[in-house]
Amino acid sequence: MRIRWHGHSCFEFEDSSMTVVVDPHDGRSLGIKPPAVSADIVLMTHDHYDHRASRVVSGNHEDVMARNGKFNVKGLEVEGFSTFHDNTGGSERGMNTMYRFEMDGVSVCHCGDLGCVPGDDVLSKIKGVDILLVPTGETYTLEIPEVRRFIELVNPNVIVPMHYRVGGLSLPISTIDRFLEIIPKEYVDYIGNEIDVTPDDLTEMKECWVFERRREVPAETPNV
Repeated sequence: MRIRWHGHSCFEFEDSSMTVVVDPHDGRSLGIKPPAVSADIVLMTHDHYDHRASRVVSGNHEDVMARNGKFNVKGLEVEGFSTFHDNTGGSERGMNTMYRFEMDGVSVCHCGDLGCVPGDDVLSKIKGVDILLVPTGETYTLEIPEVRRFIELVNPNVIVPMHYRVGGLSLPISTIDRFLEIIPKEYVDYIGNEIDVTPDDLTEMKECWVFERRREVPAETPNV
């Protein structure tokens, strides 16, 4: 399976049969580059503008908005878990859906804008997942001490931070630095814009993958 980051919480997951995009943004409203991606399935964790821009995704995709429980979409088995976007029972920012699915034998859990550590009923279903994508920018999501506790409870093979401040982003959220303070340096791997992963790669792995969006390369000016 190939994983590619499109900024903020937008990730693309591709195997030999399909492409899944989770939480697309439109770029413009955030001050960053919009995703350039085609998909068969678009999963959206909640109905906020920076996570629901399925219109920018090309292709004949089926869209799923904050769907909870087990369901099948175009042959992909997905389970959605209802969680809160804040630590006040949803009274401030409403609900959020975490999605768990598996592609090419690799299990993934995308946490969306998780605002508080979920209960044991949810934790029991995501514990030991291969790849956990978790928001780390605070303000609208888990604070860093809660991120640490959540990671310890889930115990994934790979942690992928997302939803943090990058250059140009207009949201008042933290950079990745505060999160990286709680991760041992030897576990952190800066992997660029994308990575290919197999189940064998993840055997006994404990890492934190930090993605970086591919930079635009300006065209060369011809000599005259």
